[in-house]
Amino acid sequence: MRHHELKSVDQDSHEGDGRLAGTRPLTRRELLKGAAVGALACLAAPTLAPSPGAEPKRNPLPRWRGFNLLNFFQAIGGSERNDGMIPEDDFRWIRDWGFDFARIPMDYWLWVDSDWRQTRKLEPDDVFKINESMLERVDRTVELGRKHEVHVSLNFHRAPGYCINNPEREPFVLWRDPQAEAAFVHHWEVFARRYRDVPTSQLSFNLLNEAPTPREGYMSRDDYVRVMTRATEAIRAITPDRLVIVDGLNVGNKPIDELIPLGVAQSVHAYTPAGISHYRASWVDRNQSFPTPEWPLKDKSGRVTFDRARLEAHYAPWGELVGKGVGVHCGEGGSYSRTPYDVFFAWMTDVLDILKGHGIGWALWNLRGAFGVVDSGRTDIEYEEFGGHKLDRRLLTLLQRY
Repeated sequence: MRHHELKSVDQDSHEGDGRLAGTRPLTRRELLKGAAVGALACLAAPTLAPSPGAEPKRNPLPRWRGFNLLNFFQAIGGSERNDGMIPEDDFRWIRDWGFDFARIPMDYWLWVDSDWRQTRKLEPDDVFKINESMLERVDRTVELGRKHEVHVSLNFHRAPGYCINNPEREPFVLWRDPQAEAAFVHHWEVFARRYRDVPTSQLSFNLLNEAPTPREGYMSRDDYVRVMTRATEAIRAITPDRLVIVDGLNVGNKPIDELIPLGVAQSVHAYTPAGISHYRASWVDRNQSFPTPEWPLKDKSGRVTFDRARLEAHYAPWGELVGKGVGVHCGEGGSYSRTPYDVFFAWMTDVLDILKGHGIGWALWNLRGAFGVVDSGRTDIEYEEFGGHKLDRRLLTLLQRY
């Protein structure tokens, strides 16, 4: 099928039994899989703004819903976040609960073959050396997704020359050093070759987690567009149909119109406002100074600073991007476990409702852990015992609604 012949997919409509003449009815999973293949294919070609008077476009991406799985998340950190061994139960739960998406944030240090585990540092030349044994664990992750019919999106949380957390650990700066840019492209080429035979309906590449806010002397918008374009073109030279997803600027908050002609999807993150999503999270609320949140959010004087209307305005540009024919997904979102539960729940309901209104799917950060539905450590809710784990059934039910 030619790209320009594809029509947008209505991801929320499953009416009809999908019957073809002389065949059995298609299952819901088969219908969704077929829709995904068609919708994803259109992203291989540039997308253009609709002509005046045209009907509003639907999101070219399926409205994938799921979770972030963190076993490749941080090379320097707890073993459960760097062992690369995602429990198969995670994929089984995602499928059985009715979801279909797993984002895998990864630290590229994990598959760099050097002595960084002893020295806690990398040299620029080290980053081109690949440890195949760790990549075999990525292979296993991709295959588990395929086995359980969960789309896997591989993401570089830490990439050569950049990470939203502790970027000073990098031996160079992605936006300024040609060697860092070459390394970034090289690693994506390795993944493109490795998974060239995996259909794009089952696997996507989310190039870089949470791009910074452009600032003079560090990174410009042009720098970001250049690096993302070079990596995308390198991937497509190997696997032309691979779905590529690029995070928005300003830590996943701002769409990038300059990338529309490239035909990539874009990812928004759902942590606004931070006074709710990261209340008492040490890496954001560093001085423990955020006031105890309510929803709508108020300052210390009781003045409303953020409410449903402002939340709608925040996501409106992403809805407009969908209207230009660009695939949009929310790659991360949620709230740290110290936020009062009823406040988190009311805010999260509004976030999910707004995203659904734009036809945008999402991935909660995370499945297991302080933002998740399993073993979150919240102290102001009742858990359900779940095979040796603690399940937040109320949150799970909310996610299933949206």
